Amino acid sequence: MLRAGPRADRVCGGGFPPEAWVLNAKENALRILRFERPERIVGGPPTHNCSYFGVNHEPLAGVGGHDSPIGTVWHDIWGVGWRKELDGVMGFAIEHPLADFTTPGVLERFAWPDPDDERLVGPIRERAAACPDRDATFLIGSHRETLWERCYNLVGMDRLMMAMVDAPAAVHELLTRVMDFQLGVAKHYLSVGVDFIGLGDDLGSQRAPLFSRRLLEEYFVPQYRRLVSLYKRRGVLINFHSCGNVEPIVDFFMDMGVDCLNPVQASANDLDAIRARTAGRMALQGGVSTHAIMTGPVEAIIAETRRRLWQLGRDGGYFCGPDQGMPFPEAHIAAMRETVQRYGVYPIAEPPEEELNVVH
Repeated sequence: MLRAGPRADRVCGGGFPPEAWVLNAKENALRILRFERPERIVGGPPTHNCSYFGVNHEPLAGVGGHDSPIGTVWHDIWGVGWRKELDGVMGFAIEHPLADFTTPGVLERFAWPDPDDERLVGPIRERAAACPDRDATFLIGSHRETLWERCYNLVGMDRLMMAMVDAPAAVHELLTRVMDFQLGVAKHYLSVGVDFIGLGDDLGSQRAPLFSRRLLEEYFVPQYRRLVSLYKRRGVLINFHSCGNVEPIVDFFMDMGVDCLNPVQASANDLDAIRARTAGRMALQGGVSTHAIMTGPVEAIIAETRRRLWQLGRDGGYFCGPDQGMPFPEAHIAAMRETVQRYGVYPIAEPPEEELNVVH
């Protein structure tokens, strides 16, 4: 996985150009994930997507999904109703087909999607076969909205949270059925040889996790472990996405075997505390303030990015990027990426003190 390059002539922070890199992108990413000394910080691992059809709310027929025109209304493979409201942003759930899930018999009668449905999993094989270079690229599959988000889209967030207190048996059954689907899809991912998997549930609000540790451990941890342990037994790397404040539960991700956590939202977490707890155990991705990237100016974006490179990445284990996915001004996101390329070369140079103390 190595290719020759003039490393001896590198000058730290001098924009070490891609043509001079020695490690290919996959090997460099593996070193980041393992807290071995990588060559450079990048935005994320190089991946080729082979996700199942429907993972991004696509309908089995008609127009819909994330890239549909504003105003589009559709139903996804689960029967959840969606409406596209904003350009560059996923749709909003407007219809919950299992709103009455605590009523006896409703879960049994529901038309659950089949994880062996060729319409859903056939694209996994097609997309995997199109991967151009497995030596340089991770083959990745997605379990977007793995459990918590999938369930509250089916039920409604308020109903699901109340049922966790009032109807625990129904909640356990709902979670089990959703995870059974994810495990069924996982078999197809494993059959094509994925080496990276994306899981995702937004478990945090701006100030705290959405529910207590007791509820997390009672309802969600056992189900997540069913899926993560399947992949870990096969040596598959796990990236877990959760927006919001996850600082109080970051040990949950590490104990479960997550290899990379994103997007470590700067405005919702103490990033120094998260880095201290995860150093050597779990890589981080994101961390650059969305507010700074969205509002600018370019000089502020450069300062913010350099600060995160040093704060989170000077000892490895860090992919540098926005702490949210947004339709950023092109010049602003370009400034962040150029800063990562210029200053994200090991050893990382400490930024000026005035940049370290800026708060966004």
